[in-house]
Amino acid sequence: MDLENKHDEGATQTENQGPATDPAPENPETAREEPAVVVAGEPEGGAPTEQPEDKASADTVSEPEAETDPVVDTDHTGEAETAVAEPPPEPESPAPEEKKPPTRKEMLENLMNGREKLLTEIRKVIIGQDDVIEELMIVLFAGGHCLISGAPGLAKTLLIRTLAQILDLGFKRIQFTPDLMPSDITGTEIIDEDRATGHRELRFIEGPIFTNVLLADEINRTPPKTQAALLEAMEEKQVSVAGETRKLDRPFYVFATQNPIELEGTYPLPEAQMDRFMFKILIGYLEEDQELAVATSTTSEERDVPRRVFTGEDMMQFTELVRMVPVAEPIARYAVRLAQLSRPAHAQAPDFVKKWVSWGAGTRASQYLILGGKTRALLQGRFHVSGEDIRAVARPALRHRILTNFQADADRITVEDVIDRLLEEIEQPKSGL
Repeated sequence: MDLENKHDEGATQTENQGPATDPAPENPETAREEPAVVVAGEPEGGAPTEQPEDKASADTVSEPEAETDPVVDTDHTGEAETAVAEPPPEPESPAPEEKKPPTRKEMLENLMNGREKLLTEIRKVIIGQDDVIEELMIVLFAGGHCLISGAPGLAKTLLIRTLAQILDLGFKRIQFTPDLMPSDITGTEIIDEDRATGHRELRFIEGPIFTNVLLADEINRTPPKTQAALLEAMEEKQVSVAGETRKLDRPFYVFATQNPIELEGTYPLPEAQMDRFMFKILIGYLEEDQELAVATSTTSEERDVPRRVFTGEDMMQFTELVRMVPVAEPIARYAVRLAQLSRPAHAQAPDFVKKWVSWGAGTRASQYLILGGKTRALLQGRFHVSGEDIRAVARPALRHRILTNFQADADRITVEDVIDRLLEEIEQPKSGL
């Protein structure tokens, strides 16, 4: 049996490898050309065969032309790169040119052109009230807040809403009532539950104060606790809720209205709240022809819709431009003296101030007199402040910062009378031109 097995093995080897006298080729190229399929299947004890590891490696090397992509030297550095794996680099696009910031002259021209456009769009909705609109524009371009006081039906709310539409800014209105809470203004945290996992967490819900233009309608209808919710927002442009400080959108304006006639169920604004308003603007009744135009236009089918003129970014640039306006030292001193001599405790205060005033204007009055004078000068196309600019903004800047006493009420003296006397007593600086 052993002789027959050996004879069969020899026959098999003779059929696949040629004559038995020739040794098996050791050249690896010959091994790759003639894969030893039968040898690999021999039973144990047969002729020696190659290890499976060597065969696998030999198979891998034996097919380079079918599996491997051609290589080329693309950058002539001697390093081969795969042409298919890395596509040729795309041509570099030119870097975008940086937009140059506008110069002061260009910003002033934009402001002057924008002022005319703004007035044109306002006139589509508001009839009359030229002084009110002029003072309101000073507040807007200066980046301040405004308190508007007037009888019902004089378009206080309509004026503010129209401005928000023209400026393309976010607008929200709060109707102040006795039951309004501070969280109704600033926002509050609620428990939010994930229905899938059942996980609960606190989520902050923003209040209406997170906007660009906030209309506080009839602000004196709510208690001081709720009125005070606006203090931090007006001064620091931020809100602190639940131990976290949240920044407000820029620009941020607060326009508040109040009715000076009806005093039942009202809460007068505290001095700290009043002092944060740049201007207090008074709206009066229209003349006969103007009221006729209002009555006929609002009762007809035709309605003019104002279009957008400015954006929030434009308003912030105008605010920066206002602060670039230089002011001479005598003009600034004139504004400071108007505020200081309105205080009855001041050594140089006039006798009528000591007689009729219980509390004078603070430091914010000096700041807003100068800032208002700068804005008025720009709106008239001038890049310098004059004494007339300070006098023009003195009434809206001081009327809510000076408190008269009982003696003034008995003598029928109003705050407007005190401001007029101050403007007469304090000499205006003369121009050196």
